[in-house]
Amino acid sequence: MGCCTGRCALIGLCALQLLSALERQIFDFLGFQWAPILGNFLHIIVVILGLFGTIQYRPRYIVVYTVWTALWVTWNVFIICFYLEVGGLSKDTDLMTFNISVHRSWWREHGPGCVRRVLPPSAHGMMDDYTYVSVTGCIVDFQYLEVIHSAVQILLSLVGFVYACYVISIFMEEEDTFDFIGGLDAHSSYQDHVELKPVHLSK
Repeated sequence: MGCCTGRCALIGLCALQLLSALERQIFDFLGFQWAPILGNFLHIIVVILGLFGTIQYRPRYIVVYTVWTALWVTWNVFIICFYLEVGGLSKDTDLMTFNISVHRSWWREHGPGCVRRVLPPSAHGMMDDYTYVSVTGCIVDFQYLEVIHSAVQILLSLVGFVYACYVISIFMEEEDTFDFIGGLDAHSSYQDHVELKPVHLSK
């Protein structure tokens, strides 16, 4: 296939997904967000698998990538609902850290324009409680930055899903065309002909 086909577009899209996933992984590591870290890690592996399948003409790998994009969209929709507190969810819970720590999104204290002040804890508080960190002056609240990140992931995944389905159909058509011309069938019939050919031995 030429360079201006869906295959090349899918390769470029997978590369873009890898860059965006790595960027998100870095900031999730900084915020100790273990659930998104695990999700990002799986996403990176499957995108690499899809990229390899696209380059090496392996439709099965692209099918795995296609199924994963649907799951990835679902996960990012959940993250959007989590940060927008839809359906009883609360962004102030420790769900994203598996209840291991009280860490929150890195963007909560380091977003654009944010001024972070550490306030002295009260007598009944804990030193690592995030209620003693005052953040003011943020241009964009951290939950909206997380929503934007998830929305970008959803957009890339939906486009990737469409291109992956297209590339799979192209690969299948090429395999059918090759068989119809006589690529594999002719080779197998030739072997059958050779095996059935009688051999006469002279005495």
